[in-house]
Amino acid sequence: MSNRETFIELINKGYTFKNDSIVLGGAMLDKEALPNTLVKLPLKMFNRHGLIAGATGSGKTKTLQIIAEQLAAKSVPVLLMDIKGDLSGIAMPSAGHPKIDERHAKIGIPFQADSSPVEFLSLSEEKGARLRATVSEFGPVLFSKILDLNDTQSGVVAVIYKYCDDNNLPLLDLKDFKKTIQYVTGEGKAEIEEMYGRISTASTGAIMRKIVELEQQGAEVFFGERSFDVEDLCRLDENGKAMVSIIRLTDIQDRPKLFSTFMLQILAEIYATFPEEGDLEQPKLVIFIDEAHLVFDEASDALQDQIEAIVKLIRSKGVGLYFVTQNPADIPESVLSQLGLKIQHALRAFTAKDRKAIRLASQNYPETDFYEVDQLLTELGIGEALVTTLNEKGIPTPLVHTLLRAPQSRMDILTEGEINNILKQSNLLRKYNEEIDRKSAYEILGQKIDRAREEEHKENMQAQRQKASRTTSRRQRKSTFEKIISNTTTRQIGRTIARELTRGLLGVLGIKKR
Repeated sequence: MSNRETFIELINKGYTFKNDSIVLGGAMLDKEALPNTLVKLPLKMFNRHGLIAGATGSGKTKTLQIIAEQLAAKSVPVLLMDIKGDLSGIAMPSAGHPKIDERHAKIGIPFQADSSPVEFLSLSEEKGARLRATVSEFGPVLFSKILDLNDTQSGVVAVIYKYCDDNNLPLLDLKDFKKTIQYVTGEGKAEIEEMYGRISTASTGAIMRKIVELEQQGAEVFFGERSFDVEDLCRLDENGKAMVSIIRLTDIQDRPKLFSTFMLQILAEIYATFPEEGDLEQPKLVIFIDEAHLVFDEASDALQDQIEAIVKLIRSKGVGLYFVTQNPADIPESVLSQLGLKIQHALRAFTAKDRKAIRLASQNYPETDFYEVDQLLTELGIGEALVTTLNEKGIPTPLVHTLLRAPQSRMDILTEGEINNILKQSNLLRKYNEEIDRKSAYEILGQKIDRAREEEHKENMQAQRQKASRTTSRRQRKSTFEKIISNTTTRQIGRTIARELTRGLLGVLGIKKR
């Protein structure tokens, strides 16, 4: 058997599954496509997470688009984090092109244009249904990790949450939390110390500074009501296709703290809300995190530990996480080791450091006798990738150089008018874009602070009036005496008495002198 025949047999055996799967592309050997040797991804293993990596312009975003639209067609809901703003085209069918037909002929599958039902979501001022969460929903542990607090400061946050729970004070947004800090270090200090012990003003000052830092990245837009229900990510349309929810994040690239905060919250909410499912025949939800390095670059050690824990645990909820980034080194090794699907596009070797990174990247993949992996990584064309996944028994499939199929949907962004038309039909937009600002800790404690200050003001005024009254009384007594002294008759009598006394004294002196 020739090397080519051995390879074809290996790929056909390694990528044939009992259960449903999606076609990613066709196998390549010696840089030539092998017709009808298909590379498939089993739906059953999509909750085992994955990585799509490659240099800028190598085609990884289109690979994301291919997988997302194929999953939606199989009734698997998808959540996309659109950092660059180039994924909206999945809502419209491809216009087709002779090069696309040529590519699919090499792979051995027909090309058919199609689109996916899309819902646009927004974390900021971008158009779309607003994503929000309350401070209460974060809980003291997660909120402390986001703020990167030490143990002492985290203890203070726990006390603040406990006080608000005990006194029915809703913590909805950041101004609620800030007002509570103001209260427990001011007017309510004695009350707090009696119930929960002393709180250091140094700790509350540090917490306040961390909140201000978070606010400067626009987090006040994210915290509040109405809270987003993660079950709304798992909808199907009337044709049985799953919804592709696209979070438009083009305006938060320079705000990684907000992005990582949102990511951790939504993953924690999904984990807390979704029931335990085990291994399903297909996932309940698949999440693609584009420009994933933004999640980890600014994340504290505590935040990374939390993300790692969720990655390990969330698969049992039927949820798959897929990180899209330029280099596998952008993902912490503890997370990278949890990823079952790995799709590696081209890497560029411009420096000695780049070449070292490529050698390290090549070691992330199963050994193969058919490719020089480190060399091939620098020679991959656009729309080509090295692929390995897990088969239905959880065993890595053979590494294969893959010619990827073209997206069935548009490979360009939607126009402003097309986006507006989709938004007009959105039920989520009407549900979540209503501004709600019900009575919460900010208003309740604000009233308590105002009443305390009013009482203090009244006491001060009363004290001042009493002081003024005593001063007036003394002045009145002094004034009566002064009136007597200043009276004309009194002054005349006084002068007469003084004159007579003087005369008497002089008379006495005169008698003695004689």
